Amino acid sequence: MPRTFSFQSPTHIAFGLGRIDKLGADLARLGGDGAAVLLVSDPGVAEAGLVARVSAVLEDAGLAVATFTDVKSDPLAASADAAAELARGRAARAVVGLGGGSALDIAKLAAALATAEAPAEHYALGANPLPRGGLPRVCVPTTAGTGSEVTRTSVITSADARKLWVWGEGLRADLALLDPGLTLGLPAGLTAATGIDATVHAVEGCTVRRANPLADGYCLQAIRLLAGGALVRAVEAPDDVEARGTVLLAATLAGIGFDATGTGIAHAMGHALGALAGVHHGRAVGLSLTAALAWNAEAAPTPHAAVARALGAPCDGLDDEAAAALAAPAFADLIAAVGLPVSLEDAGLGEADAGRLAELTMAPENTPMRDANCRDITADGARDIALRVLRAA
Repeated sequence: MPRTFSFQSPTHIAFGLGRIDKLGADLARLGGDGAAVLLVSDPGVAEAGLVARVSAVLEDAGLAVATFTDVKSDPLAASADAAAELARGRAARAVVGLGGGSALDIAKLAAALATAEAPAEHYALGANPLPRGGLPRVCVPTTAGTGSEVTRTSVITSADARKLWVWGEGLRADLALLDPGLTLGLPAGLTAATGIDATVHAVEGCTVRRANPLADGYCLQAIRLLAGGALVRAVEAPDDVEARGTVLLAATLAGIGFDATGTGIAHAMGHALGALAGVHHGRAVGLSLTAALAWNAEAAPTPHAAVARALGAPCDGLDDEAAAALAAPAFADLIAAVGLPVSLEDAGLGEADAGRLAELTMAPENTPMRDANCRDITADGARDIALRVLRAA
């Protein structure tokens, strides 16, 4: 008998190659004919021509478009405030996020803040409930990793460089539009990092304390799709639309799963690596999970056995404890197969930074992730995992 749990129905999802061409009709339905729309993206997506392409789709549908592209990796809370101010100034009736997790997080938060006056940090770490009656929002991912298109969370960086989260139903997208054609231009390195991010979401989503059978279904299927060859194909053959579509769906499945259960130590330490040295989020959580997975599996063999099997480890005839021990090497094999760099020397980090990395992992803003982890995390335990991350070569 599973423990008591709740599971919120997911966002409306529309998937298909070329599906972006129907976005104007989607927004007319959500915001009204001729509505003003705020399009939130980032400089890289704009440079790739996708902002212009999507703007043209919206304008052809008779919608007035304002664009906001001042979004960085590990986006600033100030960007959410500026985007919300632009939405108010243009009397926007809907917001579209186009890009990776950073752009989607800022778009969702701007849509929630546009009908209020308080800044983004006012709502960080659950300090205050999000305002009611935010603008309709559509998320259009151009990477396959964060799952932000279907989660109720936005991650922002404060003025003092802390990674903070904002959570609430007001951040759930009205529509997640998944068009694999929009991900074809993503470089191999970013394809690998974002795909590993999705894999970590799925692994943690079905092994944390709040894991439940419904979330398991989403998370384990995401792992099967990613580890079953699609992610490696997407890295090695960037124009493989089928592989891109499979990875995009897997990232969304993982997003639905972990949105209901939370994440664990890999995200607590991954956020700390981002704050400490600006390590890309997908790489940071991937390396953190590599270091922590065997340790976690000892405490929760049954869910980790399911993860090992989903990763394709040779588990036939093994009991859960023996199968669980194969999860860590199978995940490490996937990290290697997609070519994700494991040494953090390029980020200027070494064993001498273990204490500071552990300290940041134990910071208050990471408490929900530590508490959700399947195994209790002490300061000494965090330092041990940090050392394993920093010793990797």
